[in-house]
Amino acid sequence: MEVIDLAWWKLGLAALLVLALAATGHLSRLGITRSLLIAAIRTVIQLALIGLVLEALFASSAFYWIALLATIMLLVAGREVVARQSRRLRGWWAFGIGTGAMFVSSFTVTVLALMVVIGPEPWYAPQYAIPLLGMMLGNTMTGVSLALDRLNESVWRQRAVIENRLMLGQTWQKALEDIRREAMRSGMMPSINAMAAAGIVSLPGMMTGQILAGSPPAVAVKYQILVMLIITAGTGFGALMAVSWGGRRLSDERERLRLDRLTKS
Repeated sequence: MEVIDLAWWKLGLAALLVLALAATGHLSRLGITRSLLIAAIRTVIQLALIGLVLEALFASSAFYWIALLATIMLLVAGREVVARQSRRLRGWWAFGIGTGAMFVSSFTVTVLALMVVIGPEPWYAPQYAIPLLGMMLGNTMTGVSLALDRLNESVWRQRAVIENRLMLGQTWQKALEDIRREAMRSGMMPSINAMAAAGIVSLPGMMTGQILAGSPPAVAVKYQILVMLIITAGTGFGALMAVSWGGRRLSDERERLRLDRLTKS
């Protein structure tokens, strides 16, 4: 089946819906108009540019260009993790912990999926590696940012309780146990909800895209199952590392709570 191309003016019709929503939000004084318009403009510009980059990348297929794009994607995702936290660690720690957790989890799981499960030749073939890594980073970014935001905010709100526990001789791991559990739950909830609703409430994006591109539904389903499983695994491990590293940063070697290491965004 031939893929139906979309003219830019037809995309403009879809953009009118966003403009209508922005106008409604402005008239209703909802406070979302500016952020909505900026996000829509960024979406168009960023996706148009990445389309040009991917066309050149697919034509080249050189490993160093793929590695460079993957690094840029990771750094941008790390910046977005910091931007989404209401309270964050001071200095480079907020960026470093989020980026490090995403790097270890997303890159490890993506490379494993490419080399062991999918098996393209070469294993870093851009038409497989870049979309897979993009989905991994996007979902891991959400999980890590939600987990860290819940961790930092809960530590700030429950600081008196935590300090009492520490004075009673508990370790920082024990004193933050409930908070870390809730932070992990927050980070994992989007992935768990997506898996629970897949195929009944929603048809996930990758599966829909493959079907629109003409792939047999059975093949699209297999790829979607793979993607959802590895996304959940990557998000879980990323959130777990971020919460563990973040909790450790909020205490010192003498088992004291270090709220001076938090700052309001």
